[in-house]
Amino acid sequence: MFGFKDMPQSASSLFTAYASFATTAMMLRSMTTNLLPPQLISLISTVFFYFFPPKSTLITTLVIDKKCDFLNNQVYEAAEIYLRTKINHSMDRLKVSKTPRQKTVVLSMEKGQTIVDHFEDIRLQWGFIATKKQKNNGFTEENCHYELLFDKKFMDRVVNFYFPYILRRAKEIKAMDNVAKLCGSGCSYDDESGGPNRQGRWGSIRLEHPATFDTLALDPDLKKMIIDDLDRFVKRKEFYRRVGKAWKRGYLLYGPPGTGKSSLIAAMANYLKFDVYDLDLSDIHSNHSLKSSLLSTTNRSILVIEDIDCSVSLQNRKRDERFESRSELTLSGMLNFIDGLWSSCGDERIIIFTTNFKERLDPALLRPGRMDVHINLGYCTSKAFKVLATNYLGSKATGHRLYEEIEGLIDCVNVTPAEIAEELMKSDDIDVVIEGLGKFLKLKIEQRKAAKKKADEIVEKDKAAS
Repeated sequence: MFGFKDMPQSASSLFTAYASFATTAMMLRSMTTNLLPPQLISLISTVFFYFFPPKSTLITTLVIDKKCDFLNNQVYEAAEIYLRTKINHSMDRLKVSKTPRQKTVVLSMEKGQTIVDHFEDIRLQWGFIATKKQKNNGFTEENCHYELLFDKKFMDRVVNFYFPYILRRAKEIKAMDNVAKLCGSGCSYDDESGGPNRQGRWGSIRLEHPATFDTLALDPDLKKMIIDDLDRFVKRKEFYRRVGKAWKRGYLLYGPPGTGKSSLIAAMANYLKFDVYDLDLSDIHSNHSLKSSLLSTTNRSILVIEDIDCSVSLQNRKRDERFESRSELTLSGMLNFIDGLWSSCGDERIIIFTTNFKERLDPALLRPGRMDVHINLGYCTSKAFKVLATNYLGSKATGHRLYEEIEGLIDCVNVTPAEIAEELMKSDDIDVVIEGLGKFLKLKIEQRKAAKKKADEIVEKDKAAS
C-alpha cells in the first residue's frame, strides 16, 4: 500500500507547511477571540470582507423594493427605521435631519452607502440603492430600494428569523418615538391621461398639533362617547374578522366653521398615535389615481377628506356607468374605495369626512359602513366654555365674578369655540378678558335680535303685498 513515506518529497513538504499554517491560524483566532473586544473584531471583519469579498457564488442578494404591487412594502419601511439604529462613525456619508420639536438630530442612510449588521452569527450587509428612470412624459422618476447581502447558506434563518426581528424592532422604535405623522400626497402625472394626479406619493412630517381630548372644547358626554368608540374599535380586530367586515371605521364631522373639526382630528390622532393622511380631492382627477393614493396609506392610520361637499364635484350615481372613464373621479368610484372590495386592503384604519353642510351630501355617503358615526360639532355650550376658560385663563377663571353671567350669555347665542378663543387671547389680564368677552356676547345677541326683527319685517311686507 502506498504510505506516507512513499510520498514525493515536495508533496510531504507541502502537507507539513499546510498543517503548520492551520495550527497557527487556529491559535491566532483563539487569541483574537479572547483578547480583542467584539466591536473591534467586527470592524476588522468588515474591512477584510470589503477588500477581499467572498466569491459571488457564496453570496445571496435580496432586493427590498419600496412597493409591493399597489401597497407599501412593510419590510422596506421597517428596514428604514431599523437601520437608523445601526449608523456608525465609520460611514462617510449620512443624511441629517431635525424638526423644530425634535430634541436630537436624526441620522439616516444615504444613497450608495452600506451598513453591516450581525444577527446571531450571520454577517449581513445592507445597501441603499437609488436608480433614475426616464418616463414617457419626459419626467425623471427616482426609485429607491435596499439590497441585503449574506451567505446563501443562511437564507432560511434570514427569512424566518431576521426579517421578523426587524419588523418587531421597527414597531418598538416607532412606539418609543410616540409621535404620529401628518402625510400629504405630492403631485405627479398620470401616464395615461397626462394630467396631474396623486399616484400614491405621500410625503410626511411629524404631527405636532397640541390638541388632546383634555384640551378639546367639547361637551363632556360627547367627548366620552368618541373616546369609548375609538377604544372599542382598536380592540376589536378578531371581532371584525369573525363577522366578515373590513377593520375600519368611518366618521362624519359636521357643523359650522370654527367649531373644532380639525382640532378633533388632531386629538384623535394624538390619542391613538395614528398617522394622518390628508387627502385633497381637488387634486384627484380619476378613480385610478384615487385608488393609488388610498392603497399607499398604512395600517393604523386616519384618512381625512375635508369639506367633502365642496372639495370636488363628484358625478351623480345615476349617470350611466358605460360613460365613466378612468380619467374621471366619480361618486361610485369613491364609494367603492370606501366600502367596496378595495376597502379591505388594510387594517385598523379610520376614515374621517368633514363638512359644514351635512344636508348637501349624497345619502349613499351617509349610511353605516361608510360614515358609521355622525358627530355634530355645533356652537359653543357653557360646558365647553369651561374647558376653554381653564385652558386659556387657568383654573381661576371659573371663580371670576362674571363667569356665571358669561355661561348664561353663551347658552343664549350662537358663537363658535374659535370666536370665544380669539376673545380669550386679547389680554393677559383676566378681568379685561372676561369683561371683553361679556361685551362681545351681548353684541352678538343684539345683532341676532336686529337680524330677526329685519326678517320679520320682510315677512310682514310680503304678506301685505300679497
